[in-house]
Amino acid sequence: MSNFNERLLTGILFVIVLLGSIYQSELASSILFFVIILLCQREFYSFFKEREVKPQSLVGILAGLGFFLASVVAFQANLTFNTLFLIVPLIFIVFVFELFRNKKEPIANIGYTILGIIYVAVPFTLLHQISYYSDYQFGKTYNYEILIGYFFILWANDTGAYLVGRKFGRTKLFERISPKKTWEGSVGGIFFGLLLGYINSQIFEGLDTLTWMILALIVVTFGSLGDLVESLFKRSLGIKDSGKILPGHGGVLDRFDGIFISAPMVYTFLKVLSIW
Repeated sequence: MSNFNERLLTGILFVIVLLGSIYQSELASSILFFVIILLCQREFYSFFKEREVKPQSLVGILAGLGFFLASVVAFQANLTFNTLFLIVPLIFIVFVFELFRNKKEPIANIGYTILGIIYVAVPFTLLHQISYYSDYQFGKTYNYEILIGYFFILWANDTGAYLVGRKFGRTKLFERISPKKTWEGSVGGIFFGLLLGYINSQIFEGLDTLTWMILALIVVTFGSLGDLVESLFKRSLGIKDSGKILPGHGGVLDRFDGIFISAPMVYTFLKVLSIW
């Protein structure tokens, strides 16, 4: 199988599993996000396998998954408290565990362990919480529309940036970090992302057109920045791909890099709307 066909088949299966799980049910989407967090954190901590810095991989993964599960249980059990405060003890327990490890670079070990929780588990948890947003409030009823619409916008931005950049790209966007990205591609990504924001407003009933357009602008802006941030991480560590789990596409982190900054920003935007 050629590399193009391999990438195409993997991409199609990836989209089917992702959207199918989100559409299917609350339980299916929860299982999906649980597995994604597990794989992404595993890849993140593997960045340091051959280095002196030794983050607490198992502790970090368990803390990240624990935070996500607490969020899911809170919504499914109709609890009224905000689960974000649960991240506080999970983070500080990392300091305690480091006392018993007798490893070099304890400060760096703690820092990278916490980074794996904040960078991976928190954004995916907040993204999953978006699926409980409807009528401008975070409620207790699962609603797949905004979550699926979010992915539509994110993928439209990536696709538009790639196609327009490949055809018309001349001006480098951030050559020091990602030599192939151009300003022309970014403009193409913004256009396609905003277009999908408008289309979402026509097919989904939860948000009005203006809200979808603002949400789309947040996704395309911070999704692109999230892509650059992950490129920054990999370049600083001399890594090309985050993993090899997805044939033709690299690792799971590579496929979700646009989420890690855009998801918290979208969640915050929707949270502000719910307060108003």
